[in-house]
Amino acid sequence: MSWYCDIAPGHPFHGPYHDQEYGFPLTDERALFERLCLEIFQAGLSWLIVLKKRPSMVAAFDGFDVDKVAAYGDSEMDRLLSDPGIIRNRRKLAAIVENARRLQALRAREGSFAAWIERHHPLSKEDWVRLFKSSFVFMGGEVVGEFLMSIGYLPGAHRADCPVCLKLVSINPPWIQVGEDFYSK
Repeated sequence: MSWYCDIAPGHPFHGPYHDQEYGFPLTDERALFERLCLEIFQAGLSWLIVLKKRPSMVAAFDGFDVDKVAAYGDSEMDRLLSDPGIIRNRRKLAAIVENARRLQALRAREGSFAAWIERHHPLSKEDWVRLFKSSFVFMGGEVVGEFLMSIGYLPGAHRADCPVCLKLVSINPPWIQVGEDFYSK
């Protein structure tokens, strides 16, 4: 098994993401939406491409403000499709806008994206995938699994001997609370 922990240390893009974000719990709606969008953009591409384009994507998507993105229409889609600084896949861009609209509806029903995730925890990865597929678009096992690992809801982001894992244990992400055997490989 290949671990992100093996390629990230010292890398100018992977290193900071691995050390400061990957596997750390998130509750802020904008940050959660950004992370979900980044995982959608990564589908079929390398994570390095996503990390390199991340600043341009944050700017292009109004900081991943859910309400602003949900209001995007044809002119914004044309703008995004012509922006060389971002990943310009029409299906992915349309999914981002649709998911912002679905997040608005979810927020109205559930209070927040973070509250919705927490209310469904714990689930198996397969059940998470089913839930996300029924709630959002462009959701597959890798997108959902990586999203949930990246925000601390599924184990596997770091090896047991990774220094970041030791930091995460002190933060106590949700997957530790449900007795997941994180230390088995």
